[in-house]
Amino acid sequence: MDEKGFPQRAAAWSLGVAIAVLALKFGAWYWTGSVALYSDALESIVNVAAAGAAFFALWYSARPADANHPFGHSKIEYFSAVLEAALIVVAAFAIIGAAVPRFDRPVAPDLTPLGIGLSILASVVNGTLAAFLVRAGRRHRSPALIADGHHVFTDVATSAGVLVGLAAAWFTGAWWLDPMIAILVAVNILWVGAQLFRKSFSGLMDEGLPEEDLEPLRPALEGAMGDALEIHAMRSRRSGPTTFLEFDLVVPGDMTVERAHEICDQLESTIAERMPGAIAVIHVEPEHEAAHGSFVVRRRERA
Repeated sequence: MDEKGFPQRAAAWSLGVAIAVLALKFGAWYWTGSVALYSDALESIVNVAAAGAAFFALWYSARPADANHPFGHSKIEYFSAVLEAALIVVAAFAIIGAAVPRFDRPVAPDLTPLGIGLSILASVVNGTLAAFLVRAGRRHRSPALIADGHHVFTDVATSAGVLVGLAAAWFTGAWWLDPMIAILVAVNILWVGAQLFRKSFSGLMDEGLPEEDLEPLRPALEGAMGDALEIHAMRSRRSGPTTFLEFDLVVPGDMTVERAHEICDQLESTIAERMPGAIAVIHVEPEHEAAHGSFVVRRRERA
């Protein structure tokens, strides 16, 4: 299997499944007339749009680096995730707009076996898709696939909540629960959208990797730095599936350029092994000009 092209294929499958689930959910709403199921169907419109955006982003990000984009095109995945978050927010307000009038005029939906069955089938398909997308996104370090997978998981939780609420309304006869469920669905969707915004903007703003991601590199770097003296001033960021690391390598003032280059090659190989997809940029400086900074790794003294 072509591992490099797998994220694009996964996004294409997501788009196809999202369209099928949309049809199932609108069928469930048509056969029941439930505003809660209508809100669930509206969210699926967002799923289709988001899956389409993710497919485009992954296709575009696979383009090789060029003169205008020397670091590649992978950051477009964060734009896709931001767009998905915006669409989630729009869907939430559309649901609220449809639900509020029902509080004044509660209507008992026609909970036919066909309508409920279509909703359950859509949830099963969505749950399978969500698990697949999150696994694929983590494996290939794709923010677009991970965001799409978490969004679909939210859709599954929403559908489950809707069905439980409708069952409660049917048993109690309190049909005002139908629009109330829709409002709760909208609030949950807004929360998910806010979380996606936060994560996506972190990527767009080149937020550094958390300390727990960098700490495991310390012993590996220490073992690969040879007779260099120190590593410091580590700077990091992610761009889609690629991690960029920059740091200063302090060497003895009399070390040859050839030897310093060999150490840099060894460090780059070590980083690539420990952090697949990472690109390292190393600045070599002699000991007497070193400006000691953060994330310090010093050569272990040999006995």
